[in-house]
Amino acid sequence: MILSEQFPIDKFTSTSDTILKGLPLPIFQNIEKLMIDKTYKKGQNIFLEGSFPAGIFYLKEGMVKKYKTDHNGKEHILYLCSTGELLGYSALLCNETYPDSASTIEASKLGFIPKDAFLRILSQSGELMMSLLSSLSHEFSVLVNSVTVFAHMSVRERLALTLLILSEKFKKKESSDVEIILSRVDLANMVGTAVETLVRLLHDLKKEKVIETNGKTIKILKTKELITISKFY
Repeated sequence: MILSEQFPIDKFTSTSDTILKGLPLPIFQNIEKLMIDKTYKKGQNIFLEGSFPAGIFYLKEGMVKKYKTDHNGKEHILYLCSTGELLGYSALLCNETYPDSASTIEASKLGFIPKDAFLRILSQSGELMMSLLSSLSHEFSVLVNSVTVFAHMSVRERLALTLLILSEKFKKKESSDVEIILSRVDLANMVGTAVETLVRLLHDLKKEKVIETNGKTIKILKTKELITISKFY
């Protein structure tokens, strides 16, 4: 089943993976030449909240979480970035510190584009500028939708919606099956609940045959049921 035909998933996922994809090939190739490849181990920080950006990052392989840390040191995961997405460009464009932190949830490869080089290409490309503006506008809409909807949901409903969002992030072009591979701690931090509560709710969904679990892996069996549980409409 194509999720977007049943549920407005674009309201909850970013489109920064289209920023470079939609550019004319010569512009994309120029940007690609400037990239400095960097590899990161699982759990390694890419940048930290409050630091100044020295450039932007293009996720070539892997998965990255963007999060904020509260005064008790607890993480609140805001978003997961997958292959093809840009990281850190909003802070660079407004010349401010990073509003959040980013670290890998699996071994990843990123292309780093230095600030001066990126701004130079940006000043020469109206297409890149419009693509960035479009992505920033959509990111703001995603943030507003997420905050508004999550605030009125029960934990079970938030979990259902989060699993729908993650199914879109973890889907692969070559397969219709989606396996969400995420630690229970990270998933709990996305849903905004305790790990113990998350484990109990996952057990309930498994018992209802809505999902299937194997270690950290979650496979969605009944997407329509998850949509119903989320009570989004």
